[in-house]
Amino acid sequence: MKLTPARTVAELAAFLGTEFEGDPNHVVSGINEIHRVVPGDLTFVDIPKYFQRALTSQATTILLNQRTEAPPGKALIFSDDPFRDYNRLTEHYDPRLPFVFNEQPTLGEGTQIGKNVVFGKNVVVGKNVVVGHNVSIGSHVIIGDESILFPNVVVYDNVVIGKSVCIQSGAIIGGEAFYFKKRENGRDKMYTHGRVIIGDHVEIGANTTVDRGVSADTIIGEHTKIDNLVQIGHDTVIGKRCLIAAQVGIAGATDVHDDVTIWGQAGVPSGITIGRGATLQAKSGVISDLEEGKVYFGFVAKEAKKYWRELATIEQVVERFPEMVKMLHDNGEKA
Repeated sequence: MKLTPARTVAELAAFLGTEFEGDPNHVVSGINEIHRVVPGDLTFVDIPKYFQRALTSQATTILLNQRTEAPPGKALIFSDDPFRDYNRLTEHYDPRLPFVFNEQPTLGEGTQIGKNVVFGKNVVVGKNVVVGHNVSIGSHVIIGDESILFPNVVVYDNVVIGKSVCIQSGAIIGGEAFYFKKRENGRDKMYTHGRVIIGDHVEIGANTTVDRGVSADTIIGEHTKIDNLVQIGHDTVIGKRCLIAAQVGIAGATDVHDDVTIWGQAGVPSGITIGRGATLQAKSGVISDLEEGKVYFGFVAKEAKKYWRELATIEQVVERFPEMVKMLHDNGEKA
């Protein structure tokens, strides 16, 4: 999320009531989760093993719970609970919108609206759009020309839908991020302040869910086709012309490049990159980045430590296989 106008690190630290290190006039132009930071952004870190990643990321302001020296060109804000204070900052500079019902949208020529359709504030609907019965549309939503929303679609706040988009019944666009911090007595929720942006000529199947970004955008590129019962997590970016079959689960902050095909029931964890033109076959489970243009398949769930030991043993055997064959051959000749 962008800060308009930009703020100084001194202002943010004063709001949080905490100390900082760096130039008091150091400019903070945005607030973003670590996977989506750009220069000018503030991010947070509260786990020691991720400190170095945060300090060397593109973020130029880091909210953290460890005293350390600020890297050149960066500023640090110290907090006893960075997760809490990150939420405080996003809520302060971008307060969550209240529920609003029965506002009047701006409708383009030729648009058809079904029965029992509810609109929030500042909704702009293009030309020749069809909105089916019982659709709920939140505030600050844009729907492009000639798009179709079938009955019982739900569109949350801050969603941009392109032209000639088809969203089938039961789909939910812009749900809140599944992002929680473990506490002693439960889990605290990361507040959702990002958007969903859907490109032109995208199709989204029935009962598919696309979550908004935490503080950046979840993006689906133009001409991508998504089947029924698919989950797209927060801050995930899906490229152009992708094909995603039913019951696929894609976690948050994942990058799926152009022309990727993902077949049914495959699973992709957070922070993964899938290269352009890659194919992930049905029921596959991804554990690391996938290279472009290759076909991938397989994953058997076992107790994790045992599974990794088995893989390491197999790898060692495979590496030594030529040596073992030669040894057997040499011993056979000697006999």
